[in-house]
Amino acid sequence: MTVDDSGSGTEAQGRAEPPPPSASRERGDDSRPADNGEDPLALRLEQLILGAERRYTPFQAARSASVTVELATRFWRAMGFADVGQAKAFTEADVLALRRLAGLVEAGLLSEAMAVQVARSTGQTTARLAEWQIDSFLEGLTEPPELGMTRTEVTYPIIELLLPELEEFLVYVWRRQLAASAGRVLQAADDEEMVDRRLAVAFADLVGFTRLTRRMEEEELGELVEAFETTAADLVAARGGRLIKTLGDEVLYAADDAGTAAEIALRLIETMANDETMPELRVGMAFGTVTTRMGDVFGTTVNLASRLTSIAPRDAVLVDTAFAEELIRTGDAPASEAAAAEAEKEGEEPPTYRFGLQPMWQRPVRGLGVVEPWLLTRRDDPQRP
Repeated sequence: MTVDDSGSGTEAQGRAEPPPPSASRERGDDSRPADNGEDPLALRLEQLILGAERRYTPFQAARSASVTVELATRFWRAMGFADVGQAKAFTEADVLALRRLAGLVEAGLLSEAMAVQVARSTGQTTARLAEWQIDSFLEGLTEPPELGMTRTEVTYPIIELLLPELEEFLVYVWRRQLAASAGRVLQAADDEEMVDRRLAVAFADLVGFTRLTRRMEEEELGELVEAFETTAADLVAARGGRLIKTLGDEVLYAADDAGTAAEIALRLIETMANDETMPELRVGMAFGTVTTRMGDVFGTTVNLASRLTSIAPRDAVLVDTAFAEELIRTGDAPASEAAAAEAEKEGEEPPTYRFGLQPMWQRPVRGLGVVEPWLLTRRDDPQRP
């Protein structure tokens, strides 16, 4: 399929009912090339997914949506689709999407720049989802069951059955995520905190991944990465964190409080250590002001967490001073192990601390000056120093 299927993520009206594969073969349609040289079966599959035929050139689509070609082009590019010249590549659904997005701008609900951001964030997110579904999900379901059948002949009826169910599930998950995100925003103390918030940010990185890529087969490497990402995503979600993104051998997550982020980090280390198929893991965390944009996080706090990850020992967690101070402030860690031990000797009832903190040697960190890392451990860890 070409990149001409712009705007396929929007609603479609009047879904077309293309003929079944058998009827097309009887007429010989599948063996006759399309006028533009594209595979007729691929075009039929596109029509099934989009729910409508290609009818408009970019100029015609923009005019039908009552927007300028320039604005329409900005929206299409933001969604991640290539320019198509003057080819008829757009459907009624594309026109409707353009009209709706431009309508939000005209009504004053969104600025033009914000509307472009909406298009870009939606396009980037759904592009990855679509690639995963085709590469990992549909690929396994569309193996031709009979000799002589093409993958496309099998794919068409499979997608025809799955499309409405996957669409409903996508909307359900999006609404759930939207509700959770809206709840977090409403809990912000002020308007500035809605964008620039104090969060705990953590990177978890597989040790020696580059060497593994030279030793393992591609399929084995893919399975390892998928297992790592699945384990990390499950642990982050279960403990109340938010998975920001995965980078193959590394995951980035955030949490509203340092205690939650610390618990996730240590559980990741413990879980991976118990799996002989997994490499060792190291985690770096920082606490402070973070700028959020399009579902990602930016700022000095994020950069510091990344740098701490690169210098963390194997199967260990390093945190910055602000993170350590936050754990002490909330009573999750003692101000010093010596003070906690002295209180126990004197027979006082010491607070129950979840974590231990050990200051490490100060060291220069590229781009951030000199920092003092702290080694994070569990208080009930027998190997805790």
